Amino acid sequence: MATQVLADDICFGEGPRWHDDRFYFSDMHDHKVKTVTETGEVSSVVEVENRPSGLGWLPNGDLLIVSMLDRRILRFDGSVLSEHADLSKYAPFECNDMVVDASGRAFVGHFGFDLNGGASFNHASLIAVETNGTSRIVADHLSFPNGSVITPDGGTLVVAETFAGRLTAFDIVAQGELENRRPWAKLPDGTAPDGICLDAEGAIWVASPPTNECLRLAEGGEILERVQVDQGAYACMIGGVDAPVLFILTSPSSSPQECRTLRGARAETIPVSATGAGYP
Repeated sequence: MATQVLADDICFGEGPRWHDDRFYFSDMHDHKVKTVTETGEVSSVVEVENRPSGLGWLPNGDLLIVSMLDRRILRFDGSVLSEHADLSKYAPFECNDMVVDASGRAFVGHFGFDLNGGASFNHASLIAVETNGTSRIVADHLSFPNGSVITPDGGTLVVAETFAGRLTAFDIVAQGELENRRPWAKLPDGTAPDGICLDAEGAIWVASPPTNECLRLAEGGEILERVQVDQGAYACMIGGVDAPVLFILTSPSSSPQECRTLRGARAETIPVSATGAGYP
């Protein structure tokens, strides 16, 4: 079955989320967080000058937004955008994706090096941000930590290491510390995990930009399903009001200038069998 285009004229979509029966995403190079109805109507939630990426919610309903270029987490209460945490002392270059648990604790990844400036690769870390905005590193030596998920019981975090082609799991223990680092799945050669989401059967959907697809993986790496698209698949999320739907954010490019010129990114959908689970 082919995907259906839900919305187009997007610069570059990232951080897809399903929240309160609405689909949210960051249009990174349009500098806005947006929502899309199931009939394809797009609206802007808030403008973020320094590129929005990962999204999540505090228990009181405030929206947390990764602000990439200035390496901050912003907080939006529906009317005022303010600083929640400054991560610049831990992240030398852009912050990226984020997962927020039931308590409001955020886990945030970053690039680790100047990707767009052509710098040599360097490992990066995961940063935990408490509800009061205090932060610390909870995992290091990660190969470009990207999308992350937390299991429904709050006990396991799985992060995509894009440049290593793998998903890596940690136990979440007291005060949000991460322990027992272990492989969750190795992806096939040629793929690169970007955004990920978890389903109710314990499988993880993985967006792979270089192979224009989303893969549904079981723990250990067995490929359960593949959904092909005609341009890079950068992130995915399960949602849907009446039946589960996989939302896929696709783009012909990730170059900031090309994305703003082409506006060729899309939000695409396809029905799936299992509902979403855990966080985000």
